[in-house]
Amino acid sequence: MAAERGARRLLSTSSFWLYCLLLLGRRAPGAAAARSGSAPQSPGASIRTFTPFYFLVEPVDTLSVRGSSVILNCSAYSEPSPKIEWKKDGTFLNLVSDDRRQLLPDGSLFISNVVHSKHNKPDEGYYQCVATVESLGTIVSRTAKLTVAGLPRFTSQPEPSSVYAGNSAILNCEVNADLVPFVRWEQNRQPLLLDDRVIKLPSGTLVISNATEGDSGLYRCVVESGGPPKYSDEAELKVLPDPEVTSHLVFLKQPSPLVRVIGQDVVLPCVASGLPTPAIKWMKNEEALDTESSERLVLLSGGSLEISDVTEDDAGTYFCIADNGNETIEAQAELTVQAQPEFLKQPTNIYAHESMDIIFECEVTGKPTPTVKWVKNGDMVIPSDYFKIVKEHNLQVLGLVKSDEGFYQCIAENDVGNAQAGAQLIILEHDVAIPTLPPTSLTSATTDHLAPATTGPLPSAPRDVVASLVSTRFIKLTWRTPASDPHGDNLTYSVFYTKEGIARERVENTSRPGEMQVTIQNLMPATVYIFRVMAQNKHGSGESSAPLRVETQPEVQLPGPAPNIRAYAVSPTSITVMWETPLSGNGEIQNYKLYYMEKGTDKEQDVDVSSHSYTINGLKKYTEYSFRVVAYNKHGPGVSTQDVAVRTLSDVPSAAPQNLSLEVRNSKSIMIHWQPPAPATQNGQITGYKIRYRKASRKSDVTETLVSGTQLSQLIEGLDRGTEYNFRVAALTINGTGPATDWLSAETFESDLDETRVPEVPSSLHVRPLVTSIVVSWTPPENQNIVVRGYAIGYGIGSPHAQTIKVDYKQRYYTIENLDPSSHYVITLKAFNNVGEGIPLYESAVTRPHTDTSEVDLFVINAPYTPVPDPTPMMPPVGVQASILSHDTIRITWADNSLPKHQKITDSRYYTVRWKTNIPANTKYKNANATTLSYLVTGLKPNTLYEFSVMVTKGRRSSTWSMTAHGTTFELVPTSPPKDVTVVSKEGKPKTIIVNWQPPSEANGKITGYIIYYSTDVNAEIHDWVIEPVVGNRLTHQIQELTLDTPYYFKIQARNSKGMGPMSEAVQFRTPKADSSDKMPNDQASGSGGKGSRLPDLGSDYKPPMSGSNSPHGSPTSPLDSNMLLVIIVSVGVITIVVVVIIAVFCTRRTTSHQKKKRAACKSVNGSHKYKGNSKDVKPPDLWIHHERLELKPIDKSPDPNPIMTDTPIPRNSQDITPVDNSLDSNIHQRRNSYRESVRNTPSTDTMPASSSQTCCTDHQDPEGATSSSYLASSQEEDSGQSLPTAHVRPSHPLKSFAVPAIPPPGPPTYDPALPSTPLLSQQALNHHIHSVKTASIGTLGRSRPPMPVVVPSAPEVQETTRMLEDSESSYEPDELTKEMAHLEGLMKDLNAITTA
Repeated sequence: MAAERGARRLLSTSSFWLYCLLLLGRRAPGAAAARSGSAPQSPGASIRTFTPFYFLVEPVDTLSVRGSSVILNCSAYSEPSPKIEWKKDGTFLNLVSDDRRQLLPDGSLFISNVVHSKHNKPDEGYYQCVATVESLGTIVSRTAKLTVAGLPRFTSQPEPSSVYAGNSAILNCEVNADLVPFVRWEQNRQPLLLDDRVIKLPSGTLVISNATEGDSGLYRCVVESGGPPKYSDEAELKVLPDPEVTSHLVFLKQPSPLVRVIGQDVVLPCVASGLPTPAIKWMKNEEALDTESSERLVLLSGGSLEISDVTEDDAGTYFCIADNGNETIEAQAELTVQAQPEFLKQPTNIYAHESMDIIFECEVTGKPTPTVKWVKNGDMVIPSDYFKIVKEHNLQVLGLVKSDEGFYQCIAENDVGNAQAGAQLIILEHDVAIPTLPPTSLTSATTDHLAPATTGPLPSAPRDVVASLVSTRFIKLTWRTPASDPHGDNLTYSVFYTKEGIARERVENTSRPGEMQVTIQNLMPATVYIFRVMAQNKHGSGESSAPLRVETQPEVQLPGPAPNIRAYAVSPTSITVMWETPLSGNGEIQNYKLYYMEKGTDKEQDVDVSSHSYTINGLKKYTEYSFRVVAYNKHGPGVSTQDVAVRTLSDVPSAAPQNLSLEVRNSKSIMIHWQPPAPATQNGQITGYKIRYRKASRKSDVTETLVSGTQLSQLIEGLDRGTEYNFRVAALTINGTGPATDWLSAETFESDLDETRVPEVPSSLHVRPLVTSIVVSWTPPENQNIVVRGYAIGYGIGSPHAQTIKVDYKQRYYTIENLDPSSHYVITLKAFNNVGEGIPLYESAVTRPHTDTSEVDLFVINAPYTPVPDPTPMMPPVGVQASILSHDTIRITWADNSLPKHQKITDSRYYTVRWKTNIPANTKYKNANATTLSYLVTGLKPNTLYEFSVMVTKGRRSSTWSMTAHGTTFELVPTSPPKDVTVVSKEGKPKTIIVNWQPPSEANGKITGYIIYYSTDVNAEIHDWVIEPVVGNRLTHQIQELTLDTPYYFKIQARNSKGMGPMSEAVQFRTPKADSSDKMPNDQASGSGGKGSRLPDLGSDYKPPMSGSNSPHGSPTSPLDSNMLLVIIVSVGVITIVVVVIIAVFCTRRTTSHQKKKRAACKSVNGSHKYKGNSKDVKPPDLWIHHERLELKPIDKSPDPNPIMTDTPIPRNSQDITPVDNSLDSNIHQRRNSYRESVRNTPSTDTMPASSSQTCCTDHQDPEGATSSSYLASSQEEDSGQSLPTAHVRPSHPLKSFAVPAIPPPGPPTYDPALPSTPLLSQQALNHHIHSVKTASIGTLGRSRPPMPVVVPSAPEVQETTRMLEDSESSYEPDELTKEMAHLEGLMKDLNAITTA
């Protein structure tokens, strides 16, 4: 207040000095203008300033007594000084001839010898101070109430009583409320001194606590209110000795409902008596009050509660509880806190022109809600067509005239008090521009064209003003441009209009320059209006057009609103609406239309009604609807009634609670969580939830418990160890219980976790180095029965003991920051509990160099645009925890420090939960919003580590993401079968086969073993199949003593700790024939022997295509096409050979004799050449050449896009290229390009017999390649419509092979003799840059063996192949190519020598 007064004084001082300077600079006219309130400046800019005019002191409510004197203070500030007058009860006081009331020099009102009697109360009433400054205006103060205390009248008097020593006693003395301050007590006719033990309540009642013998005597109360004192009856108080027996508790004084104003003090009386002596405590809204540590709450003598400086938060229900150990009684009372009116927004000063519309804004608050009225120059503003109250409190003045100038005040009033705030309105001449001020309250229709004017020609009057459209409530005017400006592109227009006979004119401006029409709205029907139009240019307003007189159309008499509309709910789905006949209307009401709409939607429905009531059925339960009625007569629909809202009755919930989840806490308790039913199915206020649970083994013995409607979780304790329980939850309303959830089961722990020893070693540790940080992730120890309190991460350069960080036991992920680039760090991880730290797990990592930008996270690059955060962002949630509930569900909980201590959300904030799997390459987050402090994340992958974080959003403010929490979902049975199942026969043992496979894609946990099923009947029941168990995570197994030349079918099933997964598809394998003595036991000359394949969906008559087919689809080639092809190939071959010969001759000359010797030695020993290239060289695929037809044929054309190991033929086109090794998936594209380049750039290779094609490599085979056959991994599923090219190995046939063997590994191989532990299928080459085609023979297992024939699945048998070859040979004369082929073989050798060099 002092700051406000200081500001006003500063403002008034500034105005005063400005006034003086202007006064000195002007002569008499200027002085006269100053006296009239204006402040003339330089010529042509006479803008008056606002004059400070306000109250320094305003009168306040006063209590007086008869015969005393009273001063009602009032002081106002203005230059010049204002004239002060007083009003009593709205009428000015004549203080000139009043000898008891006089005006003091500062403006205060002095009343001497207050008069007050039963029939004459001239001084009691409402007083108001009025300040006036001539030529400026008038302002009025707040209203103050003067109350005169009446004659003393006792409503209750003290009565004789007795009290046991140590107990409490009360003596009543209640008088009329205005005399309570004048009450005092006497004991034995002597004034009674009050202390902490003896107090007087605000009602006048005397309370004596812990009574003693000295309290005995005669008591009376005295009222001294200016006249002679008035005494009550005397009453004797006897203090009796303690009888040492118990007596019932009883209240001597109970609290009663009270109403107080903010800032006042309040005493809630409560006095109880009984033996033993009771103790008093207080509660508010079911929360105990701490009167010992609070400065505002004091427990008075006897137990009464005193609250000083009451605030709105103190409102509520208070409980007084008396307890003496044997008995407890309680009483309650409601405390209502009211607030005087306060201004949230005060009116502001306004400059305006005549005919404009303005709005004074005024926003107030208070309890009860204040009413607002407006005063202009001290007189009440009566709402009319031109003075309107808009938006409840704002004053709108339409069509300003000069007499509207003055001071306007907004006066707010409620039961507690009143307040006022004012502003000044100055109306300027039209040629004076409105100064630039803080945003003034001009309406949108009058805020245009207020730019300062410059000197220059003004436009003439607009021409041909006509009313082009006349309706009942609006008129549309059009006109032509002024004669002075025929184009008028830069002219704006103002239309002035008024009712005929009314001097107050209003104005409406055009919306843009050059517009020559305007529509005047909100007119009255059948009323004459006068219109005129003025044009404005940059110099100012021009001439006005001639007045135009227009009368609006008369309005058809339609029905008015139906009065007394009311609605009430009949049932949960029906509401009855009633109304009466409209009071106005021209003609008989024909019918009514009842409109109704669900609250919160915009879809309104209607029904025709002929009576005065209607019941609407089929509504939603416990839903609020709004209703209105429109009456119809012969002219049409009338005026609608106001909306009336009513809610249908409640009912039992129609749906069960949502998201029921169980969390096993320990061996004897389970925590239940749930969410309320969907809002549309609650059908009322949820009053509670009913939880029913039972043992899964005893379904008849059900236990039931009830919780409150706000509770969404419950801990069920006292359960049996290691027992499965079923739970279900149902919601309750006042109408009953709704449907329950499905039974959900959980099993208590067999025993609580052990903390008598340290945790075991974590089951895994992974590191991911970045430039200046390392991301560490881990999984907990496999033994989950030992308590883990947290994890200790140690790290340092060369040693893990430099730094140690401890994280929470729920965390599975941590980023070590502020590391040095290109440095070798050693990292250790240990689990710990209260006993100590467990065994460490070690890992090392080298941080990346500064120039490495390959680790830029995708989510940073692709992050959406984020707006600039608020200067005061919200605090992020804390204490984020992830509770694992199942294999696909995790509950996330958190706390919000910006909420009150009880963590109840009362505003519109919401939380965003995000999560992702803890795989560094996976940066895509999933998000969900929640309005509570927990969220149930579902649909997760089993046995997967996830990280979670939370942020809070309130309006436009958001927090940053919280600290992350981690959780690994529980395991689940495998949901996919083992893959890549292959079967091969064991070398030398035709009755033994080897089964190989790969783990399931969706193992959902650690694989603990496999089960191999095999049978000779694929359609047999699964329990009739032979079972071979495999323990651990081995991926190969051998089965012995099978029957020769018999087809077998194999299936594999994986298992983990949760159970068995699905079986793989059946794989067929035929054991070798016993009579194949001249071949290897797994000789593959037969169609299916020695090779496992998946069962093809082919008929029994299916045969593979002819090997002589060149057609892409296996169709035979006609002889004519073959001749044409032969001619083309021979022609191209001859041209190519000529070019190759020239190059060969040139290159041969550069070959050294040493290289020739080396090649010769390799030829003589191995029969083939070693290709010596760098690590980037890629071995080209083999080509088989049929000399008779000069045809290139691929060894294998597998449709499998990603074989593990396969022969790699040179493709006929770029689409046929197949990668060699699936262990290098990330480089598939690169390898494909390498293959293409290899095919294009390889000029030739050496020729050699097929029987010796592998001999050169036997001494340098890499271990994995040696133990597995590259030919076994060829495709196992062939499409029936696709040709199956074959590979033939016949030493007797003169086939030549383009073969460039792979580079040998640097060291000799070592092999594990244990067959089952050695996977037969190689997964990865030793060097990522070498894409060699492994050519180890089947079953060699690292031993050097002679080469053997190799075919792909479904290859034709040798006899059939030979027959086809012989057929093809008979089509052509071999002598035709003998000469050419001999020449070609010589060239091949030379080219092979060149490439080897």
